[in-house]
Amino acid sequence: MRYLRPTGYLNWVLPAMIVLAAAEVLLSGRDLSMVYAELAGVVEATRHPAMPWVQRAVTLVLLLVSIERIVHHFIEHQPVPSMPLLVAYVLYWLASVATPALFGAHPLLGHEYTYSLIIGLAALLVTTEEITDIVDTARDALFVLMLVSVALVPLWPTLVLDSSYTQGLLPGVPRLGGVATHPVAMGMFAQTGLLLLWARPYLHGWLNLPAWALGLGVLFFAQSKAAWVAFVLCSFILIAVRHGPSAWRRLGDPREGSFGILLCLGGLVFGAALLGVVLFTNLGGEFSDFLNTQQGAQLMTMTGRDQIWAIAMEEWQASPIFGYGPGLFDDDFRQSIAMPNATNAHNQFLDTLARSGVVGASCLVIYAGVLLVLSLMYARRTGGLSLALFVALAVRSVSEVPLSLFGYSTEFFAHLLLVATLAAGASVRVQATAARPRGAYGVPA
Repeated sequence: MRYLRPTGYLNWVLPAMIVLAAAEVLLSGRDLSMVYAELAGVVEATRHPAMPWVQRAVTLVLLLVSIERIVHHFIEHQPVPSMPLLVAYVLYWLASVATPALFGAHPLLGHEYTYSLIIGLAALLVTTEEITDIVDTARDALFVLMLVSVALVPLWPTLVLDSSYTQGLLPGVPRLGGVATHPVAMGMFAQTGLLLLWARPYLHGWLNLPAWALGLGVLFFAQSKAAWVAFVLCSFILIAVRHGPSAWRRLGDPREGSFGILLCLGGLVFGAALLGVVLFTNLGGEFSDFLNTQQGAQLMTMTGRDQIWAIAMEEWQASPIFGYGPGLFDDDFRQSIAMPNATNAHNQFLDTLARSGVVGASCLVIYAGVLLVLSLMYARRTGGLSLALFVALAVRSVSEVPLSLFGYSTEFFAHLLLVATLAAGASVRVQATAARPRGAYGVPA
């Protein structure tokens, strides 16, 4: 296999995950507005009989590609790009998956729990030569997903639009879920696709403008507030990392006096505008009035997630060391608490704490710390992509579980992409410079 393609086939792992999620949606013939009713059992959820075989085929491909990458790495006696990242990932998997599966209050073993370990280990071995193909292929797959989702709006609106959504900031506007599992996942895909497009624009310049229009449109109509916030923060990070050093040099260059003057004037104007808003508007009263509205109540309770968080805390207190186990928030558990929409704790730390106990939550903190340190270390080397992906995951962790390692799903997508990006960033210092292409992330290596 390796001789047919020197950089391996790991670039097809992320698109395969997208294909599996899209196939599930397309074959289901779902009505997106009835998703919560299906979870509650009011409407019977149907799964196409071909889906189990599709899932097995995709899983087999993912495992074969990942194992090939791992075996080739050790046959060639290549160094591990980042040993701290490797140790942190394996430790986190052992503490958050293996330990509760064996010693949790409700132990549950499953071969699918090993998939994230095998695929993750392959991603941890990614080099600078491979990351270009991985980023480009993932970017293309995400934009194909968005294009198909938009194209189906007039053809199959019930499949891709949630017309019953009333909790957004756009009253009366249906929420776009596309062929993703949920509009929240669609927002995450759009946000990630835009970040990859920023890092690796298309070589054919005429494609970039429509791609940006498509990505921003999907991000907007997915109406995922977390995705909106994350994209704004990630945009500031990419701008700062890519253009901050040159702007600082220009600011200190006597020959660029006009640039410094304009920058100072801009800061003064912004400060004056902010001061005017504070002095001449009733921000406190308006904010208080907003909290009394339906939208304000949803914001303060994270759209009802505070109740789910309370249940997660109760389960942790019942099993503080090793947690409830992998089956937390499965069908039977949701029925017992009368919360059909609670497919997880809707917060990464609380979900890990309840599911895996103090053991898992402690390793989550360690693992997140390693990801943060490495994202900062390799921010410049990756053109800001490592830090942007970390911030996107951190924001999503407030209301979802993007760092969960129980199997692989759409949540695993951005997590795996960050791991591969960090490994590639670390591989720069362990590989010969002459053999490495420059500008893997749109900036000099």
